[in-house]
Amino acid sequence: MTIALPDIESLVDPVGRIARRASKAILEYYKTDLSIDRKDDYSPITEADRAADGIIVPALEALTPDIPVVSEERVESNQLAAVQAAGCFWLVDPLDGTREFINKRDEFTVNIGLIQGDQPIFGVLSVPVQDTIYSAAGLGKASRQIGDGPVEPIAARVAPADGSVVAISRSHANSDNLDAFLEGEVVSKRIIAGSALKFSLIAEGRADLYPRLGQTMEWDTAAGQAIVEAAGGVVHTLDGQPFRYGKPYFRNKGFVARGLPG
Repeated sequence: MTIALPDIESLVDPVGRIARRASKAILEYYKTDLSIDRKDDYSPITEADRAADGIIVPALEALTPDIPVVSEERVESNQLAAVQAAGCFWLVDPLDGTREFINKRDEFTVNIGLIQGDQPIFGVLSVPVQDTIYSAAGLGKASRQIGDGPVEPIAARVAPADGSVVAISRSHANSDNLDAFLEGEVVSKRIIAGSALKFSLIAEGRADLYPRLGQTMEWDTAAGQAIVEAAGGVVHTLDGQPFRYGKPYFRNKGFVARGLPG
């Protein structure tokens, strides 16, 4: 049975508070020497990932008891059928950019996105080191809050006439495929960054293009896509099709995020 959603604007404050609690827990571990384990796919996981997951998932389940939660740290093989039947679900990456976190680079985020059907309709993205929360509750309702400061509206921009600022994943910065993809673009600058932080650069008008040519997972992108689209930008597949969710194994192929069309 399809679940009725709450008013998504009413979720901004409580989900933002959940993300801040998780961010605070992550920063406590950031100051320490970490114990690093490996998942089945050999990607790293730390105590901070587990601590953030232990805050976010129960809090979302209490906030919206009928909406399934899919988290990177506890995803199960049978969840896809459950979320498809529900018609909506949360996608959570409790610590996106674990490698950046381990290497003491500040480019890691907390990602919480809400999917309806196959599209993200709400997102909260926290940048713990910057004490900044980005939120999205529909078109024209993208915002940023730094610390205890005011909530500010943000918007994507039209790329400047002298060329686009391109946000690039650190692990793909020297890729020949990326260079080939950008051949048709006028590029004024490249910003190299980890995690979903690159989506926030598009949403607040500091970058114009974010191509990701390789595989990601849906919890890596849901919150960021919601924020970019609420800010007026677009996210689509490499061949220009809608970027959808609820795919087998929650696995993404490549995508492109852009600011406002010129």
